[in-house]
Amino acid sequence: MSENVYPGFGILLVDDEPDWLGSLALTLETYGGINNIKTCSDSREVLSLLEEGGIGLVLLDMTMPYLSGEEVLKQIAEQHPEIAVIVVSGLNQVETAVRCMKLGAFDYCVKTDEADRIVGSVLRAIRMVEMRSEFQEVSSRLISRELSHPEAFSSIVTADRSMLDIFSYVEAVAKSPQPLLITGESGVGKELIAQAAHRLSGCRGKLITVNVAGLDDTVFADTLFGHVRGAFTGADQARRGMVEEAADGTLFLDEIGDLSIPSQVKLLRLLQEREYFPLGCDLPKRLRARVVVATHQNLSAKESAGSFRRDLYYRLRTHRVQIPPLRERRGDIALLLEHFLAEAAETLGKKKPTPPKGLAQFLSTYSFPGNVRELKAMVFDAVSVHRDRMLSMDSFVKAVESAQAEAGPTQAAAPKQNPFSGFDELPTFSDAAAFLVHEALDRANGNQTLAARLLGISQPALSKRLKMRHG
Repeated sequence: MSENVYPGFGILLVDDEPDWLGSLALTLETYGGINNIKTCSDSREVLSLLEEGGIGLVLLDMTMPYLSGEEVLKQIAEQHPEIAVIVVSGLNQVETAVRCMKLGAFDYCVKTDEADRIVGSVLRAIRMVEMRSEFQEVSSRLISRELSHPEAFSSIVTADRSMLDIFSYVEAVAKSPQPLLITGESGVGKELIAQAAHRLSGCRGKLITVNVAGLDDTVFADTLFGHVRGAFTGADQARRGMVEEAADGTLFLDEIGDLSIPSQVKLLRLLQEREYFPLGCDLPKRLRARVVVATHQNLSAKESAGSFRRDLYYRLRTHRVQIPPLRERRGDIALLLEHFLAEAAETLGKKKPTPPKGLAQFLSTYSFPGNVRELKAMVFDAVSVHRDRMLSMDSFVKAVESAQAEAGPTQAAAPKQNPFSGFDELPTFSDAAAFLVHEALDRANGNQTLAARLLGISQPALSKRLKMRHG
């Protein structure tokens, strides 16, 4: 199948007038970019054509010899309920329209309707069929939790269940023509998810990434849509926009939450109409790329505040994933630590150092506001100054303490739950301290230096407590 075919399933036009079939096919392609079309002029052949598979939508005439449109509609509803049907009649009859809708027709159009009315109905039906298919794919994928192409996510190091569920979801919606919205804090790996979605999409084109943060409306339009020669002062040469560069591939727009309202309007039109105008050009071009967007901002809050258009927000959130921060998947820290140690050693031309016992446990006590990106920077910094076989924990401790100092009282003042609030009988002060020391040593795998850091005391103070306990 050609890569420019739309939609991904076939549309069957059924009418006993070949001239009308040709005219309708031309209308759908000209006004809607719909070209995955088959035609049938004998209503008796419809069922056998549907049995061959690949058809998702039928446009059906009412008045035909042999089998009437109403009879064919009944057969489709009984034998192929998954296929949508739009009745296109030569007569505007309310009773017939109501009867067809009761039999399961998606819509009822009249041949004399404006082209926009018929094309709009077909586009809505296409969307409904796509959404139904995507819903079934997502449901089965999330139930089975099995990836067909785990290699697409090989650049993401994780064993976290919530991340693996995200992989299943992304794989399920990867071939959808609808936008994919990726949200999450800075540094969680949103671009890696976009790359995986592109690899799974089956698109033959490139992944084109555009960071839209800080682009004013004119620069945004020029970057995305390009311009023709002479479009503005200094436009000596025509320039292809990023939408065209991403043709038959994926257009990834990062930091979408920073778009101005005028730019949001332009993006909304691109997604709704699937066409755009290069600056200075009167002829529209078709959008032929899958659009993936990402932001670290809360779009729902921005929409409520009026700084992000509601219609664009709802258009973007059809398929969406929220990447959890590193502090919510602390089990990945040990895996990421090993991965980045190997990567840093290779990049810096050194032998991979051995991490000190307890380093992963120490790092898991830190909140990592910069997420995976911060951990990677921390590891690369430690390996760059590394000399001996065993990696020093000092650079990690300094990095964590420095970050906590920079965060100031905000981080330190975060409300903590009182672990004793539900106790009927409180332990004595010495018992509570003993339990705390025991838990810290357990979490630190017996490493007293790390246990002392977990408790916020010095190692000599911890040693003194241990001697008192065993004395």
